[in-house]
Amino acid sequence: MHREASGRLIELDRLVSGRSTQASRSARTRSALLESAARGLSRYGYGNLVLEQVARDAGYTRGALYHQFKDKQDLTLAVIDWAIETWSKEVDPLVEQESEPVAALLAMARGHAIYCRRDVARMPIALRLEFSGQDHPVGREVEKAYELLVAQCLSLIDEGRKRGTIPPGPPVRAVALAFVGALEGVVNALTGQAPHDELLAARAAAGVLGLRPRLPSLTSP
Repeated sequence: MHREASGRLIELDRLVSGRSTQASRSARTRSALLESAARGLSRYGYGNLVLEQVARDAGYTRGALYHQFKDKQDLTLAVIDWAIETWSKEVDPLVEQESEPVAALLAMARGHAIYCRRDVARMPIALRLEFSGQDHPVGREVEKAYELLVAQCLSLIDEGRKRGTIPPGPPVRAVALAFVGALEGVVNALTGQAPHDELLAARAAAGVLGLRPRLPSLTSP
């Protein structure tokens, strides 16, 4: 009986281990496909995205992609969720460790520039423009993600004005929209130009806020 019970436990361990390994492989495949699709959407937009190329660039077959996603829309909606999740994991901690709103906003600017070095910076802009004025699931989701970012910036700008560290000026929402637009513009224009993208994103952010902070100087390559 003891040997039989031990054998069952070993078999159960093998089964659990096998499932865990399979789940891990599936998660890695999904992550690689999502990042590849994000790059493709950033470069070509939704209409010109070719799923076979997305799979090839990620190092997988088209069959592997269709095992994870049923079609282009399903993939793109998952990419938007992936972008929100990864941005939150990588940039939000930089923002949250700053107790002062100005420092938090500048940390966001630098973190956003670093995040966009994946060559995904144009994706939100491309999708918003492509689906502008359309009632489409992708358009609705990308607008929702955009508004979440604007709302986060608006809250920090409002708090900074209350504390007197951000000077008065245009309406807070207008400043928040300009702040996000400035970040998008800088990282799009400076693709592949690290560390200048990070430093100039912070400078652009400071300018929108009406600040003249002491930022690291840029040096020529």
